[in-house]
Amino acid sequence: MARTILITGASSGLGEGMAREFAARGDRLALCARRTERLDHLKAELERDFPGVTVSVRALDVDNHDQVFEVFRAFQSEFGTLDRVIVNAGIGHGQALGTGNFEANRQTAETNFVSALAQMEAAMEIFRQQGEGHLVTVSSVSAVRGMPGSINTYAATKVALRHFRKGCVSNLQRRNLRFV
Repeated sequence: MARTILITGASSGLGEGMAREFAARGDRLALCARRTERLDHLKAELERDFPGVTVSVRALDVDNHDQVFEVFRAFQSEFGTLDRVIVNAGIGHGQALGTGNFEANRQTAETNFVSALAQMEAAMEIFRQQGEGHLVTVSSVSAVRGMPGSINTYAATKVALRHFRKGCVSNLQRRNLRFV
């Protein structure tokens, strides 16, 4: 049975790759990212390569938290349900501390954690209303290995996201709401 899967950051990297995998399985896709021209190209490719697949795309800057809720709700309204939300959008612009690059570190921390929180909130609001859903958060091996140097902020955001997700899992064990 086809599921409806929302993927943030679907215009490149892991998000783009996951979109291809889920399209090959026949799932319905709700794809969002800042770079809509890349999303439009991906949509055309998926519809060509996987006849019958349903793909919808929307612009989304995850740092615009109000827009996160609007886009997630619009996808739910369009498809009738969201079965899985994959919180994938993020950046890796962190710089070594003390090098005058606070803004890059702040932006990395905000996008990779606070904006991930907004996506998780929006997804869980929908899942609670539906009574079910599957939330996936994308982390990184740097969160496990603590990559040195200029990506300390990036690694820290991924560790924070992993630990936050673990806490959420224990709170949802009695429901049909899942985190991965």
